[in-house]
Amino acid sequence: MTNIAPENAKPYQIAVLCYLYDSERRLLLLHRNKMPNKGLYSPIGGKLEVTTGESPHQCAVREILEETGVSLRPIDLGLRGIISEESYEQTNHWLIFIYEVKRPIKPEEIESYEMDEGQLEWVLHDKVGHSNIPETDRRVLWPLIQEHKNGFFMAHIRCDGSELDWEVTESIPG
Repeated sequence: MTNIAPENAKPYQIAVLCYLYDSERRLLLLHRNKMPNKGLYSPIGGKLEVTTGESPHQCAVREILEETGVSLRPIDLGLRGIISEESYEQTNHWLIFIYEVKRPIKPEEIESYEMDEGQLEWVLHDKVGHSNIPETDRRVLWPLIQEHKNGFFMAHIRCDGSELDWEVTESIPG
């Protein structure tokens, strides 16, 4: 019997996005100068190291340390959501774990605001949705983050059509 891959067969990438706020409820965003999302603002995050058996929590701790210099423990993070993206930019499927740091981050804790991937900037909570963020973040992720503060959500986004299509598959508001 021959296995034939379906039309949408693409590799899955696993990643984390981490929301770090200061005491004024400003969100730390990376103004990216690399793909994906070059020129746009994104939360701290990156790909999970699957070959080492890294857990999503470990990945979030590592990415926060690498991108900000802030050392946290897995217990310092709260899992707020999981997003699956189908056929992102027609290249990959993504499974993204969304974390929020449970304590305010002091701006002076950030080792450097400049890095190879871009520049870190604090953005007022009320301005995030009006900032230059990816369309999926503006229409799906950011509204879900706000609605589920101290809650949990799961959503599936289909990126393979001309129109963005998504559904919330689990919602526990905060």
